[in-house]
Amino acid sequence: MPVGTEAATADLLRRTVRDVDPSLAIISLRTFQQHLDANIQLWIVRAGAALFSIFGLLALGLAIVGLYGVKAYSVARRTREIGIRMALGAERSRVLHMIMLEGSIMLLCGIGLGLLLAMGTAKILSRILYQVGALDPIAFTVAPLVLAAAALVATWLPARRASHVDPIVALRTE
Repeated sequence: MPVGTEAATADLLRRTVRDVDPSLAIISLRTFQQHLDANIQLWIVRAGAALFSIFGLLALGLAIVGLYGVKAYSVARRTREIGIRMALGAERSRVLHMIMLEGSIMLLCGIGLGLLLAMGTAKILSRILYQVGALDPIAFTVAPLVLAAAALVATWLPARRASHVDPIVALRTE
């Protein structure tokens, strides 16, 4: 469509609507191509957000598996120590508490360091964020809470297994 034709068509549409019903207001009048361009831009933004979400969930999954692996390995290496503690009278709840405390200390160090790094890079990333401030309180609250919950579950599984160690079997392992 030639350039002058769009403006002429828009004027014709406005006059026709005004002739039919003067109380109707035309708020936005744009070509189909302009409409498509806006929708494509919106689709690109949504696709980017979906990709960020998918990669974020993958990173969370890797963090959970990694933390579980570290704690499971630590518990496996300390099976003899845990067996000795239980043979000397340590209760299962005390062993569970000990392993959970170690995991919680790792968790707090990780969240603290992560928050410091996130605050440091927030200004740089603020250019690509949509309607979110650089230091958004919701993001800086929800993300650590989700990570903490995932880390506590990943720590609880090996801790539970450690608390159910049979002292006799643990003392025989080398």
